[in-house]
Amino acid sequence: MLGDLAEHPLVIGHRGAPGYRPEHTSASYELAFALGADAVEPDLVATRDGVLVLRHENEISGTTDVADRPEFVGRRTTRDIDGRRLTGWFTEDFTWAELATLRATERLGTHRPLSASFNGMYPVLRLRDLFELVDRASGEHERMLRLVAEFKHATYFDGIGLPLDDLFAAELEAAGWGSGDERLIMESFEPTLLDRLGERGLRGRRVLLLENAGAPWDLVSAQGQRALRYDHFATEAGLLSLAGRFDGVSVGTGRLVQEPANAPGSGSPLTGAELVDAAHSAGLAVYTWTLRPENRFLAPGRRRGGGRAGIGDWLGEYRQIIETGVDGVFVDHPDLGVVARGARADDE
Repeated sequence: MLGDLAEHPLVIGHRGAPGYRPEHTSASYELAFALGADAVEPDLVATRDGVLVLRHENEISGTTDVADRPEFVGRRTTRDIDGRRLTGWFTEDFTWAELATLRATERLGTHRPLSASFNGMYPVLRLRDLFELVDRASGEHERMLRLVAEFKHATYFDGIGLPLDDLFAAELEAAGWGSGDERLIMESFEPTLLDRLGERGLRGRRVLLLENAGAPWDLVSAQGQRALRYDHFATEAGLLSLAGRFDGVSVGTGRLVQEPANAPGSGSPLTGAELVDAAHSAGLAVYTWTLRPENRFLAPGRRRGGGRAGIGDWLGEYRQIIETGVDGVFVDHPDLGVVARGARADDE
């Protein structure tokens, strides 16, 4: 269970602290730890020369200034990524030396003007840079800090000769983290990639991410219409099928704040505390993503004035989610996650 790793629940800086600084930047990660995060979560994609870099997606026009760089105008192209046709600039078309010249921008800048005001100030980071940052911050804050690595588009990267598990194992070793330890949690929307990480002997918790709809792309690629859907893994039977295979699941907040649509035992996806209880009974921990205070991201009953970017009843929603018994929460504002965790503890 993840609950034995730190205070309960674990507060995880989602790509750092993007509510205050552009996501996936050194400033964002450093601030996350300064604000009390127990861990930070990078998204991992690969460069043409096999370097793992920290970006939300391999298409980077929304998170860097690449579209404004005349030297890279010819790199704009169209790709099929996990069944979606996308046009833009892709990390796999750049070497690390080229990506290192870019500057980060905040992906949700329309709703985060404070964070977006730092656009252009920070470079793109490699995974190895974040390993060093976590080691350094652990010493500065005198506590164990963790890294939750999310692998993006593993099947796609396999298909172009950039297997993420191979690259990750090499990065771990180079950073002095060996084959991993209790500081490491690994997560993916693709169960095949998680299996391969386990087969490699990498030590660390392995967590299956569950989208709100659809099916894992690795299963769709292999099985077509027969692929198990994410909803299946949120049923009691689906959770039991993961027992002993993985260490946890991670679900969108919608699965925890919505009312159950079907009676217990119906075989339908579980929600709220029932989902968490069933996962715990199967020996699985539960994470949830992403706790955000803006009205746009809150349940309708939690929204307040100020439009979509206004701040709603974030504390009420955060506490509702924490009270389901989740073991870890991903937050864009780590200090708010720490406050919500403390508020719950004060009531006990």
